[in-house]
Amino acid sequence: MKLFKKIDVKSDTNKSHIPFRLNFLFFIVFLLFAALIAQLAYLQVDYGGKFASTVNSANNTTATANVQRGSIYDSKGRVLVGNKSHQAIQYTKGLSVASSKMYSVATKLSDYMTISTSTLTDRNMADYYLASASNLKAVAKKVKTSTDSDVLYAREVAYTEKHLISDFTDQQKVAAAIYYKMSSAYSLSTVNLKSTGVTSTELAEIGEHQSEMPGVKVGTAWTRSYPNGTSMSSVLGTVTTEKAGLPSDYIKTYLAEGYSRNDSVGSSQIEKQYENVLKGTKSQTEVKTQDGVIKKEVKKYGGQKGDNVDLTINSKFQAKVQSIMKSVVNSNASSNPYMPGAYAVVMNPNTGAVYALAGVSRNISTGKITENALGTINQTFVMGSVVKGATVMGALQDGVITPTNSTLTDQPIKLAGTASKTSWFNKTGSANLSLNASTAMEVSSNSYMMQLAMKEGNFNYASGKALTMSTSVFSKLRGYFNEFGLGVKTGIDLPGEASGYQGSSTQTDIGKALDLSFGNYDSYTTLQVAQYMSTMANGGRRIAPHVVSAITGTNADGSQGKVKTNVTSRVLNTVSVPSSYWDVVHTGYWDVVHGTSSYKTGSELASLTPSVAAKSGTAQTYHGTTETETMSLAMYGPYKNPKVVIAIAFPGMSTTASSTANYTAGKEIYNAFWKYYSK
Repeated sequence: MKLFKKIDVKSDTNKSHIPFRLNFLFFIVFLLFAALIAQLAYLQVDYGGKFASTVNSANNTTATANVQRGSIYDSKGRVLVGNKSHQAIQYTKGLSVASSKMYSVATKLSDYMTISTSTLTDRNMADYYLASASNLKAVAKKVKTSTDSDVLYAREVAYTEKHLISDFTDQQKVAAAIYYKMSSAYSLSTVNLKSTGVTSTELAEIGEHQSEMPGVKVGTAWTRSYPNGTSMSSVLGTVTTEKAGLPSDYIKTYLAEGYSRNDSVGSSQIEKQYENVLKGTKSQTEVKTQDGVIKKEVKKYGGQKGDNVDLTINSKFQAKVQSIMKSVVNSNASSNPYMPGAYAVVMNPNTGAVYALAGVSRNISTGKITENALGTINQTFVMGSVVKGATVMGALQDGVITPTNSTLTDQPIKLAGTASKTSWFNKTGSANLSLNASTAMEVSSNSYMMQLAMKEGNFNYASGKALTMSTSVFSKLRGYFNEFGLGVKTGIDLPGEASGYQGSSTQTDIGKALDLSFGNYDSYTTLQVAQYMSTMANGGRRIAPHVVSAITGTNADGSQGKVKTNVTSRVLNTVSVPSSYWDVVHTGYWDVVHGTSSYKTGSELASLTPSVAAKSGTAQTYHGTTETETMSLAMYGPYKNPKVVIAIAFPGMSTTASSTANYTAGKEIYNAFWKYYSK
């Protein structure tokens, strides 16, 4: 039995075509691969460089922009320096933007906006004209060629200035001014092309055509505003303009801290001293560029407004003190032709908080009076007898007198080869007085102070004897003065403070040591006198004056926020002496005003309430060959529990005119203080 049947398969008539079809299919695949390889080779060889350039020209970079500066408030929360916002037309410069592209943008933008051309120069117009490739090519044919590109461009500029810019239309001038601002910008920095007076029409038209002008946008700019006047302008300081940018003498420091070259920064006083507080944190924007042109901007961080600075100064009291000083100068000007101005400092002797820095400068030629509050810290004067408290304290510390043994006779000091040196009330020796340290301060005895200096210099005085002291007496006297702040910087939180001026200290000048003892040689600032008297009033703590009380934040609505940092008192040194020493000098200051001697020098202040203690001074000075004098005053009150110190200087006063300018100003300022600070 056959289980399987043989099947007879007939041959396929198309069997011979199978290899042909397979071969054809392989051939087609081969051709496709060959075409692909050819295309890749073609792209690589002919367009590879272009594609690589395109990839390389794309760039993502973070650009930063400034935010509002912090505000400055007075002690009562009044805004002294704020910010005024303006809609602005701005330009953000891309990476390596060609001048021809900026030319096109500036030219088009001039169709829609105007800016001032008052400062436009011939060179600005020439640079704009030559930024056009066609203009540059045409001018190049008119000048002598050079292999030095700088020389060639200089020739092209000269030709353009001479022959082509005279016919500029007003619109071309506007375009040139725009181009100048654009070309002055740094890569990926934003500049204001127009920040004030931008009209609604300009905003609308620029907004409509913004896509046609790469880098141009509508934004916000801020300028400093002074809603409560400018009576403190010299103390508040200024900020640089965008055009001026970073100060050249600090540019490396600012650049290292992340500033751009065209940033506005504090350039003087509080604005400068507290720049790190006021500047805020810049916004950050991711900028995507292609071939140097900005294609997209994505804000990553909106920035944070600067913190605020709160002052110790009540602006209304400051304005009052300023007004008093100006008024007293005005009323004394006619009889004191060489008076260059006057200065006053009001401060808290226990904390160093400054209540007022007031001053005026007077042009001796024209009589014009201008605000100069900074003169209190950077103008130095020989102050006269106001320093005698420091002289007495130095002698007590040196041990040449004691609180119970300090009696000397006021008499003319007659030394070999020099004219007599005397006290104001005893020119001839007919009014010799027996004085202790306190009564010597009361009557302002020059003779007493000179005798103290000679004792400290180990010189035994006798009439007609040659003065043979060592020059070390200068440093000894100055060392005691420095303890109280005379002749050294006070440490105030403002830049530009002067340290004073020291006269020559050679053996030839040894007689000047006697003048130094009663304040008629070295010069000091009004603020130093205030610190000196504060150290006396508070019992020996020399405290750095400060005009800033706190750093505060800003609330969401823009108002003043919470305190971030309080400024605390900074004690620079302490004069540690027995209480009996303080009794001597405090009694002397009291007796100046309330003593019983007919020679007491401060009776003008006796009517003030609360009662004050004080020391005045009159120093001999010169304007050319004309003898003048500085009239000074330092006072504190109330006597038992001092709350305020006032220091005043009127330099260049006439010796022939009878004036009480220092007392007049002192009384008015003291009375005004209690009106504003009654609590």
